[in-house]
Amino acid sequence: MPRIKSYRQLLDTYQQFRPLLNLRLNGHDLPTSERAILVCGGTGCHASESQQLVANFQALIEKNGLSDTIQATISGCFGFCEQGPIVKIYPDDVFYVQVKPEDATEIFEEHILDNRRVERLLYLDPVLKEKIAAQHDIPFYQPQQRIALRHSGLINPEDIREYIAVEGYQALGKVLAEMTPEMVIEEMKRSGLRGRGGAGFSAGKKWEFARQYQSPEKFVICNADEGDPGAFMDRSIMEGDAHTVIEGMAIAGYAIGANQGYVYIRAEYPLAVDRLRLAIKEARELGLLGKNILGSGFDFDVDIRLGAGAFVCGEETALIHSMQGERGEPTTKPPFPAQSGLWGRPTIVNNVETLANVPVIFTRGADWYSAIGTQTSKGTKVFALAGQVNNIGLVEVPMGTTLREIIYDIGGGIKGDARFKAVQTGGPSGGCIPGQFLDVPIDYESLASIGSMMGSGGMIVLSDATCMVKFARYYLEFSVDESCGRCLPCRVGTKRLYEILVNITEGRGTEADLVELRELSETISDTALCGLGQTAPNPVLSTMKYFWDEYEAHVKEHRCPAGACEKMLRYQINAEKCIGCTACARVCPVDAISGTVKQLHTIDQMRCIKCGACKAKCKFKAISNN
Repeated sequence: MPRIKSYRQLLDTYQQFRPLLNLRLNGHDLPTSERAILVCGGTGCHASESQQLVANFQALIEKNGLSDTIQATISGCFGFCEQGPIVKIYPDDVFYVQVKPEDATEIFEEHILDNRRVERLLYLDPVLKEKIAAQHDIPFYQPQQRIALRHSGLINPEDIREYIAVEGYQALGKVLAEMTPEMVIEEMKRSGLRGRGGAGFSAGKKWEFARQYQSPEKFVICNADEGDPGAFMDRSIMEGDAHTVIEGMAIAGYAIGANQGYVYIRAEYPLAVDRLRLAIKEARELGLLGKNILGSGFDFDVDIRLGAGAFVCGEETALIHSMQGERGEPTTKPPFPAQSGLWGRPTIVNNVETLANVPVIFTRGADWYSAIGTQTSKGTKVFALAGQVNNIGLVEVPMGTTLREIIYDIGGGIKGDARFKAVQTGGPSGGCIPGQFLDVPIDYESLASIGSMMGSGGMIVLSDATCMVKFARYYLEFSVDESCGRCLPCRVGTKRLYEILVNITEGRGTEADLVELRELSETISDTALCGLGQTAPNPVLSTMKYFWDEYEAHVKEHRCPAGACEKMLRYQINAEKCIGCTACARVCPVDAISGTVKQLHTIDQMRCIKCGACKAKCKFKAISNN
């Protein structure tokens, strides 16, 4: 493809490439003899052989001589991870789920050749008890509004022509041809876009700060070091639409006067890294990165820096130190990176989702974007919905959507008809939100008011089978492992918090421990060096606030109400239900159960290793573990 040397030529290229996506964008106007087959190419589906699925479709197309009328290609993540691998047929708008490579033949022969849907592979709604063919009719998708994820599941992330065909790089062209850097910053401020990486600071104001400092060089950094347990929002955007992030970085570079950008991404994301490298290569070849972009005189390029997977490097100053080849440790602010960042130069650090929102702000306008969301939290937010919820996956909703809408309307409720207990937002820095707040709107201020935070967007749903003390212990263990060790409150304080929680969950806790747990958490929050250390006690503080009764049960009664703390379990046999079938004794790996046929059995507590095999085996529900 020839280099694109002007904004006018970019618009002509858009018109040239647009027909590539006609089947997907305007499929209902085209003959059904023309079809496109999209296969999810995200990490989860990739691991489930979606690449082989594409290859099988392509082989069938070639075998039947239909290469001129049918496309088969990968796409970005459709978001409905619980149902992957996913195949979508255009223009029919038929959505197949949990598709295996060997299903390609049946879909091709039945659907493509004979125009009959493969009913067994359609989504079965667990509430309606009926099959649903169209993606937009599936309850998981209906309440969503996709902006950051607008191209995922629509375009091939490995073909820049498809990105250009959905108005890709037009925002950059408009900015370079029609706007000054000051105008760009004002438009960003009017949009109300706040950083999606955790703190929620105004993206426009951050750019403005960096613009005002004079320097021979400035930098734009994309923070793709997504480290929260259960979070995969940024990874999916990079895998499914890397060009939108590159375009957002170039616009940011023009606004602040930077000519170089870096994507700091963890090496644990090989698929995202590969697609990012390809996208950068494609953009350079077309002249959309490099010297004199679109004849504007603006130079900007992007390179990749791989991180080793340290959670603390998600903090911007620690990230910058890592990029400079130093130990990834945070430093006190000010100065902020916008004044003195990478190699002492003005630097802005925005995360992947923030940058993915930038191009659409300039193609649709700041007024359009700011009309979405709440008064103080504009636009949409992507969440990685996980845990004990039926519909696990990526969710993008307008700010102000309630937790109840996400968990029940989109997530399909709690698995196995269990009772909802809490939802964790904000990862290790966030808090656990109980059922009384299910109708709280999701925005930065509302979540902070109830002891949690937006964070990067992890959302883990917990059922009544979860022990909240043990859950807090899990996050403290993570924080201890990931602490950079620079400041005493985080290095020693989180370790001590973890040790107290271990004692409590193993039946050795005292009431004095509860006092120390709270006081130490508050001290760490007040004195740790960086935001990660300051928020590390949040899981403890929030669970103590809303689930105090569980802490008391562990300490005063030496009992885990949820039956989840193994060392506190006591398996017992109910005399009224036991019929002496001997099934429990036969399955016990340590011979801790004694009793003869048709006689009451007993469990030797000294021998019992709390494995639960006896309870699982008993058909008469005669064994409990409270």
